[in-house]
Amino acid sequence: MKVTAILPDELISDVRELTGGKNITDSIEKALLEWIKIAKLKKLNQILQNNPLAFSEGFSAEKVRKINRSRK
Repeated sequence: MKVTAILPDELISDVRELTGGKNITDSIEKALLEWIKIAKLKKLNQILQNNPLAFSEGFSAEKVRKINRSRK
């Protein structure tokens, strides 16, 4: 997608330096992909904070070890 954006030169320089992109487009793409990963992790962390993972009733590490060892 073609986009025209007016961004400060210093911002673009920092993005190019930190991403190591081949050009401005590559640098911005890398920066946006990284930002998306971070945003998704923050969202997942919020979900887990509100609904923490819990072990099933009757769970034990020993039962899991026995299952894993029986599959060999």
